[in-house]
Amino acid sequence: MSDPRFFVGLMSGTSVDGVDALVLALRDDQLEIIACHDEPYPEPLRLAILSLCQPGINEIDRLGVVDRDVADTFAKAALTVIDQADLKVGDIEAIGSHGQTIRHRPSQDKTFTLQIGDAHRIAELTGITTIADFRRRDIAAGGQGAPLTPAFHRVAFGIGGNATAVVNIGGICNVTLVDANDKLLGFDSGPGNTLMDAWVRKHHDRPFDQNGLWAESGQIDEDLLECCLNDPYFSAEAPKSTGPEYFNLKWLEGLLEPLPYRISPEDVQRTLLELTARSVAAALDNEPLAQLAVCGGGAKNTLLMTRLSALLYPTQVITTKALGIDPDWVEAAAFAWLASRTLDGLAGNEPSVTGARGYRVLGAVFPA
Repeated sequence: MSDPRFFVGLMSGTSVDGVDALVLALRDDQLEIIACHDEPYPEPLRLAILSLCQPGINEIDRLGVVDRDVADTFAKAALTVIDQADLKVGDIEAIGSHGQTIRHRPSQDKTFTLQIGDAHRIAELTGITTIADFRRRDIAAGGQGAPLTPAFHRVAFGIGGNATAVVNIGGICNVTLVDANDKLLGFDSGPGNTLMDAWVRKHHDRPFDQNGLWAESGQIDEDLLECCLNDPYFSAEAPKSTGPEYFNLKWLEGLLEPLPYRISPEDVQRTLLELTARSVAAALDNEPLAQLAVCGGGAKNTLLMTRLSALLYPTQVITTKALGIDPDWVEAAAFAWLASRTLDGLAGNEPSVTGARGYRVLGAVFPA
């Protein structure tokens, strides 16, 4: 048996709550998570990131500063998790940094995606070769640049043979599906937590709705839900991907304003939770699934998990912990694995998922 290779994975999603960092050991075809760490963003930085996620004034100067500060947080997270793993910097072959997405526009005439967190700076501060900017090569090849995790899901969870889905419910909801013929599919089904988080932040100044308790105090407004589900994104064919540039408070308020009555804030929250659950269920409606494994922050939302179980019955709804990886760490592990693919000159994308013209080696290498 060969010696293990160690990689660090760094991930910050559209929820903009901090950096997930882990050390992944790869040995032959096996992978093992050695240590995990959550590095929260300082509140001023979190707010600065959120302000860049929508067009605004003086963007270039603000982007330059935030790009630097995000890199510092990523580097700190990497060094902390390496120490927690009882390893040395020299033991790590590479860091795979997803960066912080501030724009993802994959479906316009001039497509682009932008993740910040200066990889030059991460490599300099850590002394470790850093691989970043994973999404843009896929977009250059005609793809959506997202989601990139489905190939990892198949490797990490050994899914195949029986129709199985993995759903990451972060800010946006990503679906990975391996059908009974072992064909791999994947796409963004729509908003995950991003609308719920924005709404609870607006009304209660909290980052998220713990366990869906606020949503549980409300009722579904079927008129609002129908307006939401009528958005053309939900009926669009895959490949497709989206982000909070599309599904945000402005989008929601544009649906609330024409309604002839006022909906209570808790009823809006309950309706937004139902939107996430029903859009996932609709995306998988024609698939006779053996099981659905959920990861991401949505796996901790008790009401959301209950609704998914009810809507997808008799499909078994579990979390990825039952398959070997805690729901909090799946995406960071994916980018550690993608870094290993880049160094080995192997493709990281799945054209059947992203719509790219073919397989591509992803990411740019920033040597130590």
